[in-house]
Amino acid sequence: MALEILTVSQMYEADRAAMDTGISGPALMERAGMAVAREAIALCDGRPQPTAILCGPGNNGGDGFVAARHLAAAGWPVRLGQLGDATSLQGDAAWAAGTWNGTVESATPALFHGAFLIIDALFGAGLNRPLDGVALEMVRAMGQGHARVLAVDVPSGVSGDDGALLGTAPMADVTVSFFRPKPAHYLYPARAHRGRLVIADIGIPEKVLGPIAPPLAANGPALWRHVFPRPRPTGHKYGRGHALILGGSVMTGAARLAARAALRAGAGLVTLACEPSAQLVYSLSMPSLIVQPLEGQGAFARLLSDPRRNALLLGPGSGPGPLLRNATLAALVSGRSGVLDADIFSEFAGDLASLRRAGLDERWVLTPHGGEFARLFGDLPGSRLEKARRAAAESGAIILLKGPDTLIAHPDGRIRINHDAPPDLATAGSGDVLAGLILALLAQGMDAFDAASAGAWLHGAAGQFCGRGLIADDLPEAIPAVLRQYDL
Repeated sequence: MALEILTVSQMYEADRAAMDTGISGPALMERAGMAVAREAIALCDGRPQPTAILCGPGNNGGDGFVAARHLAAAGWPVRLGQLGDATSLQGDAAWAAGTWNGTVESATPALFHGAFLIIDALFGAGLNRPLDGVALEMVRAMGQGHARVLAVDVPSGVSGDDGALLGTAPMADVTVSFFRPKPAHYLYPARAHRGRLVIADIGIPEKVLGPIAPPLAANGPALWRHVFPRPRPTGHKYGRGHALILGGSVMTGAARLAARAALRAGAGLVTLACEPSAQLVYSLSMPSLIVQPLEGQGAFARLLSDPRRNALLLGPGSGPGPLLRNATLAALVSGRSGVLDADIFSEFAGDLASLRRAGLDERWVLTPHGGEFARLFGDLPGSRLEKARRAAAESGAIILLKGPDTLIAHPDGRIRINHDAPPDLATAGSGDVLAGLILALLAQGMDAFDAASAGAWLHGAAGQFCGRGLIADDLPEAIPAVLRQYDL
């Protein structure tokens, strides 16, 4: 599936650019409607089934008229309902309605009686106000029976640019969209309503993407495989990076999970620095881990005098307090790259300025969940996409905003949406593993945006590999299998 994600306005721009190349609007609509009909047939295993098609007042409805014509020609029993007056349709939608020779019914719930399949061609991704009146009644009626639902572009009631529900939306079995996906196809809550996603090729040439330069992308190996680190036959452990982790003295499991993930993801060496009281716990955890007790004032800063310690992780299990604060500021001043996670967001709550003054920039990845994000950045306005974009700009760092639709935001405005993570990852310690994966990739030379993207994707792939019942301890052990499976 294509990696670029287009907003609603960018998709309109792509349509216009395609027409400027000589492709007509009716030709695009014909191909879109044919794609809808094709997926309807597939959804019903090729057997003609009673089908109700609800068409709206715009081009989404036009796609529905074309789909109805093709299904009827294939012998399917089709009922078509129109919201509003079909004679008021304009442009390409009017052309499509003119090609339909069947009956056009009024939009009432009776349209769906006896339907095996409902095609929702009511509103597309450009809807920008809550559903009401007859439209709301019809969308609610879609979910009251046992019919399968195929949505055209997005399920009606979904905001295409941010995935919000504008009152309600049907639960689609399949969503058919065109050329490139929209943000709502990957963002919750809309994603829970789309079912299987099909992005159909309707003949828009790839070259139209050049002027649009979409800043949104679906995260996946094609974005960063070319810079993903691989061991060289003549390499050595220091060539694979030396990661340094600050460990806590009470919540020791977090740093150990991160360290194991960093080693499994290819870091040549991992040193875990801790207070002397916790040294034995860490030393006994794994033989491949270097444990360095912190003795005296400025001990963590002194560890940074060795330039081979090139990537840092602070926050997991550290506990807020002077040790974490001083170590973090020393790490930022050192000019290295790294990951700030977990207790960082409590220690520096409302104090982004201190991190910026110390040197926070795009070499660093911040990995908050929603609550931690609010502690550092406050209540930023807008959707999750807008919050992540603004936080990256304000901090100058890479923001990895965790969730079922994890967002990786760059200060320059680019955002990648990670969409492969299973819900089983919502378990204690999972985020510490993610931080360790990113740390390893930074240590091996990836830039922070690619390291965060690759780490998030690996984390999701490891979760899929482990499956139901996983605990965080399982995830690092799955990394070798994931690397083999995807030839990374």
